[in-house]
This record gives sequence, structure tokens and C-alpha cells, in this order.
Amino acid sequence: MWLKPEEILLKNALKLWVTEKGNTYFVLQRRRGYGEGGGGLTGLLVGTLDTMLDSTSKVAPFRILHQTPDSQVYWSIACGGTKEEINQHWEWLEKNIMRTLSVFDSSDDITSFVQGKIRGLIAEEGKVSGVQEDDPEKFREALLRFEKWFDLPQKEKLVTYYSCSYWKGRVPCQGWLYLSTNFLSFYSYLLGSEVKLVVSWNEIWRLEKTSNVILTESIHVLVNGEDHYFSMFLHLNETFLIMEQLADYSIKRLFDKETFQEEPSLSDPLQITKRGLETYARNEQFRAFFRLPKGENLLEVYESFLWVPFSHFNTLGKICLSESYLCFASQDGSQCHVIIPMREVIGVEKPDRSSRALTVCVRGKRALRFSEVRDFERLGNAIRRRCGMTDSPQHSASPEVAMMVGQKESSKAVSNEALMTVFHPQDAENLDPKMLKEKMKEQSWNIHFSEYGRGTSMFCTKKTRDLIVRGVPEALRGELWMLFSGAVNDMAVNPGYYSEIVDQSLGTSTLATDEIERDLHRSLPEHPAFQSDTGISALRRVLTAYAYRNPKIGYCQAMNILTSVLLLYAKEEEAFWLLVAVCERMLPDYFNRRIIGALVDQAVFEELIRMHLTQLTEHMTDLTFFSSVSLSWFLTLFISVLPIESAVNVVDCFFYDGIKAILQLGLAVLDYNMEGLISSHDDAEAVTILSKFFDNVTNKDSPLPQTVQQNSVGNNDKASSLSKVDISDLIKEAYEKYGDMKSEEVERMRKRNKLYVIQTLEDTTKQNVLRVVSQEVKFSASQLDNLFALFKRQHFLSCYWTMNSPVLLHHDPSLAYLEQYQLGFHQFRLLFSLLEPWSLCSGNDALFLWAFRLLDENQDGLVNFKEFCCALDILYSGTFTNKLKFLLKLHQPPGNSSQYCSFKQIILVHMTHLCVKTALSTGKGKVDLQAYLKQWQDEILKKEESIKDLPRINQAQFIQFSKTLYNLFHGDPEEESLYRAVARVTSLLLRMEEVGRRLQEPTSPQKSTTSPTQAAPKGRSSNTPSTTITLEAGSIPQEVEWSFAFEQILASLLNEPVLVRFFERPVDIQARLDHAKGAQLKSKTNK
Repeated sequence: MWLKPEEILLKNALKLWVTEKGNTYFVLQRRRGYGEGGGGLTGLLVGTLDTMLDSTSKVAPFRILHQTPDSQVYWSIACGGTKEEINQHWEWLEKNIMRTLSVFDSSDDITSFVQGKIRGLIAEEGKVSGVQEDDPEKFREALLRFEKWFDLPQKEKLVTYYSCSYWKGRVPCQGWLYLSTNFLSFYSYLLGSEVKLVVSWNEIWRLEKTSNVILTESIHVLVNGEDHYFSMFLHLNETFLIMEQLADYSIKRLFDKETFQEEPSLSDPLQITKRGLETYARNEQFRAFFRLPKGENLLEVYESFLWVPFSHFNTLGKICLSESYLCFASQDGSQCHVIIPMREVIGVEKPDRSSRALTVCVRGKRALRFSEVRDFERLGNAIRRRCGMTDSPQHSASPEVAMMVGQKESSKAVSNEALMTVFHPQDAENLDPKMLKEKMKEQSWNIHFSEYGRGTSMFCTKKTRDLIVRGVPEALRGELWMLFSGAVNDMAVNPGYYSEIVDQSLGTSTLATDEIERDLHRSLPEHPAFQSDTGISALRRVLTAYAYRNPKIGYCQAMNILTSVLLLYAKEEEAFWLLVAVCERMLPDYFNRRIIGALVDQAVFEELIRMHLTQLTEHMTDLTFFSSVSLSWFLTLFISVLPIESAVNVVDCFFYDGIKAILQLGLAVLDYNMEGLISSHDDAEAVTILSKFFDNVTNKDSPLPQTVQQNSVGNNDKASSLSKVDISDLIKEAYEKYGDMKSEEVERMRKRNKLYVIQTLEDTTKQNVLRVVSQEVKFSASQLDNLFALFKRQHFLSCYWTMNSPVLLHHDPSLAYLEQYQLGFHQFRLLFSLLEPWSLCSGNDALFLWAFRLLDENQDGLVNFKEFCCALDILYSGTFTNKLKFLLKLHQPPGNSSQYCSFKQIILVHMTHLCVKTALSTGKGKVDLQAYLKQWQDEILKKEESIKDLPRINQAQFIQFSKTLYNLFHGDPEEESLYRAVARVTSLLLRMEEVGRRLQEPTSPQKSTTSPTQAAPKGRSSNTPSTTITLEAGSIPQEVEWSFAFEQILASLLNEPVLVRFFERPVDIQARLDHAKGAQLKSKTNK
């Protein structure tokens, strides 16, 4: 590898280098301790230095120096990991540089020319490799070490590397931590002791920063029950964030099947960079904080002051500029933020250059004044440019106009009124106390609007949160939900989208639509709105449209309850966009088959209970009870446990503060019931306490009539004996006690717990699979566990370096456990070759293909874990008869079948299968559940195949079967005896067939007979003495077709003890498993 020329003052410093060859201008040197005579104390010392120091000397054992005759200064220009590599550089220098140097008169000119040439070579290599790092030279050196030490596939992309210590027991090992796209790797070499660690990101259970008495600050990595600690980082926080981002990227890509199409920096696993990961994390944080659509990216950031009207003060913060939004967030504790869509900006003024101020004018005769902006002219030009770019009918209209456009084009069936407006219109003349208080709330909000603006560019401050905590007026609830969730922006830039998708989704029939129909009448059944066709139809349209928009989520239970409440206060189209905001931004991964998001937040909730409710944790050490109880709290935002008039206040807080509001309220509920929970004797009693509490939560300010309000679900007599709790007081208490919880900290806790939740679900999947498979095979529990780990890793190996792997596209967590991880042909071939006991398919791809076809019972181009294990079980633990049966079936259809001429047809079958599945899931056809049930019943009733059920093996199949037997015996200690035994069996079978044919046709004797023969094994000469005799295709008359029954072959082979011994010889499965663990990645490299 060419290196950026660096000056070396002492050519033989510390006598660590030995000169191998040299000429007038160049010297090739070898590092002591490498190559010939490299052992002993010298090798240990040099190896230790090479690991500890970050220099060119530790990169590779060979280097080339440039020198001039009249100078004592040397320049390093190349290094190499092998002698062949460094010799290639040396030969290039001799051919291309040496002759040119003779024309220079000055040594300085020679050195300048050489340096310029080497830099040019490095620049050319950089163009080809596409390396984009802050220090390309050091990164290239690190990449060379990474490839040399870990022997990972060449496609694996190194992202970054850090110097650190790895704690092996109580001993720190100083070395280097390498973070690549799919692996965390560590290497250390100290006085002959080598430490090497390679961990896949998708195998990590926990990743967290820790500290204790010995390790002040360290990074803890938990992998399959093993703890790994890394410390002594120069930049620990930076290292941890990159590790966290890589682990999250791996989880999203491999488990969630995220393709990152809108993130070019992450769309290709072969081009992942540290800068790209940091940019993605920054954009995600930006979108989450301001609730912006998915395509928005943070482009520029400016520090400035913003003048807050009517508060008469400047608040310090940052201006964040994206493609379509100008956002501001304070940093001085005032909790002020504002979001300005570019479509709302009508002008940018620069009134005062001395204060570097900028005034942005928006619709509604409002202006925002930013001051002390360092580069205010650049910011002003950027805003003007983006306003010009978005000056289109889609973006120039205000949200209200955009909503009207959408309504004009909407389907006639779509409702344009909130259900609460239809079923409970407010009476302006009603002056009862509750209505008066409602009017006072509305007045407070109107004052807020007049001071801080109304609509998308409204200031959000502490006062806004105070108004939210006190409760939102019924008339403003839908508007504010749209604003705080960001759904107003989605709807404004997508006019007519909802009506189009409603029309497209009408009449579709999928599993999602079936589930929706089943749950429609379970959604707030006590509310009048959902006792009529108006409410039910609106609910059906919203849920069906969303399932059509996002088939990855489709429909999940609890979505119906949430959507019902949204429809009460928002118009139908608004309810749809609110559902989009909740499912895709505010509660990610909540609404899918495995409800991962809800489980993650439950884990966060448990962690918060330990932090804030220590008295409760001392009494109840096992907090899993709260996880089971609180699941409905998170999935339905307390709607399923609270009366509707109280639950909507919780939803108000959720749309403003996100999941933080639900966590706070959960802590407040447990705190309120602390005494009862501590005194409870079992879980059932604790559940009863919480149920009674929720039954007594009221909303004393609710203006809704009794026909709309829900009655207590529990025993009313018992409930009435308990004191009532007002929802406003409960929410206020939650904010007072736990309001200091930061949203950023909640997000960090989510990331920390997500790995553990997903790996727990994966472990549950594994246990279910192993329980099923263990009934079919004779492998021990530990062997099955190792086999599953190898199988799962092989599945992911096909996904590590591409986004378009068919196996990855086929992976679906909602499938049956056995179908979640499957192998295509290439992955099957690699893993089967490592595990099968006899080198059965070694050097013969056709046999791999036949084995794959034989195991692929449903012919979808994939083999699941059960099918794979059953095949290995036969080869390792099967009887002589079963092993022979398996080998024989390889050479018959569907294994060796004329219906499958090449692997391309397997791919075609596989893709066809996927297309059918996709069509069914997207509503192109109705799923026949009865057919699935019948298939399942047939599998249960499937009887064991007897030897009489096997078809006869014909001439071509028998010849190939004989060749396979010869390949099995190659290298065996009894190889010659086995060859002779097969020859005798073959001769005997052919004679038996000939005799049988003569007895059946006595009048047609053969004029000539041939000697019974057998094909020579591949790679062996036909004149091998005493082993085989050659069977030519023409040795049997072409008009005569002969075949054998399985019983004939079995009986003949049983007469040869040496063959029986070979097949019944026990094979060490554990040794094969251990070998496969180490060779699995290498086999991928050699593919």
C-alpha cells in the first residue's frame, strides 16, 4: 500500500528493521520478528510494539524507504502485509521511476518528484475506493490492519476505529477497537498474548455506558450472556454514539427490513461512513423534536436570539433550517420553540446590520425577529431561495387553504365533520357551570393565540404547556392535536391524498381488512357515534386506508380504539393524518405483530420505576407485573382504562410531549396507589387496586352529557365508596413530580432497551423453534442451539452486504416461527458444506442443488431450520437404511429432476412465491384460510415413508449414485476396501437385473452381454488397480432400460461389512459445529 511520504531520521532505529534489498534511491526493509528467524524474544517485543503504537511500523511487516545518496533523511513511501505485496511495489518503482530519476541533477528535485508521484498514486486509489474520511492516510493504514487481523469478507466496510483497553477478567488489554458495518472487532497483542474479538451487531443484547470502582467510565457490551467491557477511550461519548448508531442501523436493516431509500448515505451497506451515521442521527433527532415529515433533513444551524412577543425578552437558541421548514428552539430554559413552514413565509427583511438581525414575515400579519445571527445574510438568502423553490400551488397555500383543496377533491363518502360535532353539538346558550368553565378555557387559548400566534407558526412556551395540562377545550382539541403532532404539515403538502387512497382501498380484501371488520364494533361501543353507521363507516375508511398506505404495519389491535377517539374530535381526513403521525413518528414500532415499540417503552417504564419509586421496587423486586399491566396503557394511551372524558386529557398531553407524558402519568398512577400496591399479597390484588383506581378517575370539568360519558367499568357500589380523582389533578401531579424528565433521556433509554427487547423476542422465537425441532431429531439441546445460531447467522450473512437480498425481503416476523429464518440455495450450500459429515457434496455443486431441492418441500426456493436439521440428523444419527434412503433420494426427483435444469429456475420459483404472497397481502386476492388449515392438517397426518414407497432407480440415476458413493470414500483409511465393495455390489446388482430380465423374456436372449461395470470416481484414473472397472454408457444396449428397487440395493450393500461400518461409524457433531463457527465467515469470503 502506498503511503503519504513521511520523514524518517534514523533508518535502523532501535534495530527493529532489517534491509532486504536496496538501490541508489530506494530501500526495502523487513520488520524484525517477521519472516525467517522471526520467533523468540525479538518477535514478542516487536509484536507488542506493533499493537500498542499507532505508526506505520505496526501496520505491516514490510516497508519501502526513499533515499538520495547525499542525504541522511529517509522517507517512507510504501508498506505491505506480505512479501508478494511489497515486491509488487518494488518492481513498479524499478520499472516506472528509476529511469526517470537519472535525468534530475539535484537530490531535492528527485525527492520532490518521488513524493509528488506517490501522492498522485494515493489520490488515484482514493478515487477508486471512494474513501471519505477526515484523515484518509491513517484510515487506509487502519483498514489494512483490520483486513489483516480479522480476515472478514473484503466487502465489509470499516467505519471507524479507536484505541482502548479491553478487560479480560481483571486484566486490561490495550489494543484497537474497529467498528464496521456489521461487526464490532477488537485486537490486542501483548508479549505473545493475542486477544481477538469479533461480534455481530445483530447479536448484541445490551450496549451501555457504565462505571464502577475499577472502571471509572467504560462501555459494556452484552453478547449471548457474555459481558465485554471497553475503557480508556480518548473520546468515550463519541465512540459510544457511533456504536449505538451502528447497532441501531443493523437492527433496523436486518430485523425491521428498513431499506433507507430516503437516506442515500445509509442505503448501501458497502458505503457506510462515520459522517453518514452522524448525519442520519442528527436528522432523526431534528425531525423527532419538531415533529416534521420523514423527508426533512437538517441542512444548516445558526445560533441567534428570538424576540418573544408579549413576554418582552429575547431567548437564546438555535435556528434549524431544512428543505421546507425554518425551526427555532431555545437553549436558555424558556422551553420556547417555533416551526415556520416555508410555504407560510411571505418575506425576509434585514432591518439592522449592526445587530445582525433578520426579520421573517409570515402569513397572518406576523413577523419573527432573529438577532445576533453570525451569518444573517447567508440565512436570509437561504430562506428566500427555499421559498422560491416551494412557490407552487402545493406549498404556497396556507394550511387552511390546503385543507379546503383536499376536501373539495375528497370522495363524497368521506365525512367532513368531527363526530363529536355531529353527535354532541355545543349549545351556545347553555350557561351551566361546566359550560362556563369550558368558555373560560377557550378564552384563555384565544388570548394565547393573540399573543403567540395561531396555526403552524405559533410560539410554544411554558404557558402553552400549562394550558395543555389544565385541559384543552372541546372545540379546539382537533386543531391543536393536528398542530402539535405535525399532522397539519403532512395534510397541507398532500392535498387530495386521503380521498385517493380511500378510493383505491375500497373493495380490497386482505387479512388486515378482515381484522378491521372484526374490531369495528368493539371500538368505543358505548359511544353514540359508534352505534351508528356514520361513525362505523368513517372508522372503517380510515383504518382501511392506512392499512393500504402502510402494508408493513397494516392493522394492529388498539389502532381501532385510538382512531375512534381521533374521529371524535377531528375530521375524517385529519384523523387519518393524525394516525399517520402516531404510527410512523410518535410511537414507532408500536403497531406491528410483535409490538416492539410498546415493549421497549415498558422496559423504559420499569427503569423509571426503579429510579423514582424506590419504595415500590424494594417491596416488588420483580417488576414484570407492571409490564403486563401497563401494556394497554401504552398501546391505547390510557383510553382503554380511563373513561373517554378523562382519557382525552391524556391524549392532549401526549400530542404535546410525546411518550414522555404517558411515562409521567404511569409513574403518577403507581405513586398514588403506592400504599395499596405495597400491602397487596399477589398480582391479582394489585390489578384490582389499579382497576378500582381507574374507575374512580373523573373529569369534573367535562361538558359532555352522561349519554356520552362512560360509566365505571367495575362494581359501581364499591367504586363509589372510594374517593374520586380528577384527571386534571392527576396530570398536574405527574408534571410536578416527574416533569423534569428530558425527552432526550427517554430516547436514550429507548435505544438502550430496544436491543434487549428484540433479542429477548428472538430468544423466544429460538426456544419455540427448538422445541418443535427437538421432537424430530436426535441432537442434544446444546447442539441444536449451536445449529440454530449457525443457521441464523448464515441467513443474515446473505443480508450483510446488500439491501436487496431475497432472503431479507422474505423475512417476516409475523410468519410462523419455523419460517422466520430460511436459507436460499447459496447460503444452504455454504452452511451444508461445513456441517455434513462425509464431504458428501465436496467439489460437486450438482449434489448441493439436489439436496436443496429434496429439502425444499414446498418449492419456494428456501429451506427452513427444521428441514435443514432433519437432513443433518439423518446423516449423523440415522440408521444405515435411512442414510441410504437419503442418498438414493438425492438422485431422484425432486432432487435430480429434469424439471429443474438450473439454479435460475429455483430463483424464478422463489420470486413467483414472493409475488403471490405480496399480492395476497396487498389485497389483490383473498387469502384462503381453509386451504392453510387443510395443509396444516395434512402435515400432521403425514405418515412415515416406507422403503416400498420409494420409486425404482433407473440407469442414469444409478450411475450417478455410484459416483456419489466413490466421492464419499475418498480419503477414508479403508478407501480401497470400500471401492472394491461398491464394485462387487454394482456387479451383483447388474447380474441380478440381467437374470431377471432373461427369466421374463426367455424367447429373446441377448446376443451379447457386457461385463457389469461401474463408473470411476471423479478425479481418479480408469486404470486404478483393484478398485473399479469402467462402466460406459454403451455397455448396456440402448434399447434395454434397467432399474433397481431400493430393497435390492439395500440388501446388496448389507452384504458388505466394510460399507456398513462406514455408514454406521459415529461422527463427532460437536467438532463439526466448532469448525463451522470459525469457518463460516471465511466460507462466505470464498464464495
